[in-house]
Amino acid sequence: MYMEPQNLTGVPEVLLLGLSEDPELQLFLFGLFLSMYLITVAGNLLIILVITSDPHLHSPMYFFLPNLSMADIGFISTTVPKMLVNIQTQSKSITYAGCLTQVSFLYLFGCLDSLLLTVMAYDRFVAICHPLHYTVIMNPRLCGLLVLVSFFISLLDSQLNLSMVSQLTFCTVVEIPHFFCDSPQLLNLACSDTSTNTILLYCIGFVFAGVPVSGVLFSYTKIASSVLRVSSSGGKYKVFSTCGSHLSVVCLFYGTGLGVYLSSAVPSSARKGSVASVMYTTVTPMLNPFIYSLRNRDIKRALQRILNRTT
Repeated sequence: MYMEPQNLTGVPEVLLLGLSEDPELQLFLFGLFLSMYLITVAGNLLIILVITSDPHLHSPMYFFLPNLSMADIGFISTTVPKMLVNIQTQSKSITYAGCLTQVSFLYLFGCLDSLLLTVMAYDRFVAICHPLHYTVIMNPRLCGLLVLVSFFISLLDSQLNLSMVSQLTFCTVVEIPHFFCDSPQLLNLACSDTSTNTILLYCIGFVFAGVPVSGVLFSYTKIASSVLRVSSSGGKYKVFSTCGSHLSVVCLFYGTGLGVYLSSAVPSSARKGSVASVMYTTVTPMLNPFIYSLRNRDIKRALQRILNRTT
């Protein structure tokens, strides 16, 4: 029986199927994701508190880290709270407006994360390859401008994805095999011709993800060539300790993100993609504070100073 395509605005609600339909797993998933969410928010807020309250960390290197932490809090807050509410109320629905809001903020904070990691890679490049001119190049005005430009580029990415999704039409109830709304999943479920939208999606992804990745690779290629010219093992260790935390976060963020979008491009692997997206949207923001605090001696010392003042 033929069903007339309808625009997403005509669908009263969208269903998020989540990670599992097994009722016995719901309580476990609720406890797991609530714990991960609280740890992520608390850890990133602690990073912001430590850096803003300690004068020793008021340097260009640590200027970007609180902004990254705020982006991580926004990133995980876009998806996990709705998932927790759905599990608690035993509902799978999300409104049309809520679905569009998730798409918008998901790409806003995801792109902002990516751009801030690129800016931090450039900061490390200047610090290692041009140490004598570091404070002149990475002045407060440039640092603020880089964050502001990153935000507006992320906003553009968000609005492009939102505009593309809002034009889709559907023939049946929209059941997303995911725990949040995402552009690739909605494209796979649309009954209208999405070839143009798919090409546009990959073009947007290439520009807004490919360019930052290229920037990170360029920065670390220059850093690696600089390290090879260092004769002492102590000097090489110092460079590695300076970049180790950032490089770990970069590999975790881009590695999991690439896996999610490669799997989401194949409709048959949608359920696997939803599991993989947990790493990208939840685990990565949760691990970032631990990576930076455990691998960075300056932040560990600042934490110790705060603890000493409170005791």
